[in-house]
Amino acid sequence: MSEHDSAPAGAKPAPSNLVMRVLAALVLAPLAIAIAYAGGWLWVLLVTLVSIGLFAEWLTVIGAGSAALTGAGTVVIAMMGAAVAFGGLKTSVVVGLVGGAIVTLIARGKFVWAATGFAYAAAALLASILVRKDLVNGFSALMFVLLVVWATDIGGYFAGRSIGGPKLWPRVSPKKTWAGALGGFVASLVVAAGFAACGIGKAVPLLLISAVLSVVSQAGDLFESAVKRRFGVKDSSHLIPGHGGLMDRLDGFVAAILVAWIIGFLRHGVHSAGSGLMVW
Repeated sequence: MSEHDSAPAGAKPAPSNLVMRVLAALVLAPLAIAIAYAGGWLWVLLVTLVSIGLFAEWLTVIGAGSAALTGAGTVVIAMMGAAVAFGGLKTSVVVGLVGGAIVTLIARGKFVWAATGFAYAAAALLASILVRKDLVNGFSALMFVLLVVWATDIGGYFAGRSIGGPKLWPRVSPKKTWAGALGGFVASLVVAAGFAACGIGKAVPLLLISAVLSVVSQAGDLFESAVKRRFGVKDSSHLIPGHGGLMDRLDGFVAAILVAWIIGFLRHGVHSAGSGLMVW
């Protein structure tokens, strides 16, 4: 969730809430980076647990968080993660398709929403793992996506707070402003310029990709806001102090990592998506 979406329009963030956000970020960001660097089963384990959490929160938001539905989704997502970890991508996809159908049947009256939530979590799982599995450029590609998303959030937060102005899409997310969206966009370009300056990729392609991922990240944020507004929910959970739930924190990343993997896949194939994203 973009930072400037969490307090009343025109209001300054409560100092205690801002402190909680900063402290949580200072703990979680280095931990995520360390596990991403380690890669292998550690990264797969983290991504699998987070994807299970995303699905569970989605079910809570739509009011369908029964034990049977949550349990079924948890088992299927865990099996998908295990299959990918051992190199069985096709097995993982088959498990996801069959398991997703079972989850949809269990959901009954809310089968469309449950299926969408399962697809959301499964896409986050597969894209996050596959981008990192590239042995040559997996880590740099993953860090690029993470930093673009984080820069978009942080740039949007400070631009939205300091500049204000017209709202981006008041019906869906009444706190977001065009200034915040532009601030986040510009901040993402700084990340691309930094990578290029360090010799990690070429400037023009990275600037274009960061622009796309920043817009996609903000669209993912709006999508999650629209789902919560549809069901009258403010936060997906209270798991992360000052941030809300996993969906609130990762909505932009889920959209961005999926698009990043698609770009990499189209250029260099399934198992070299990181190189496809970073090498031009």
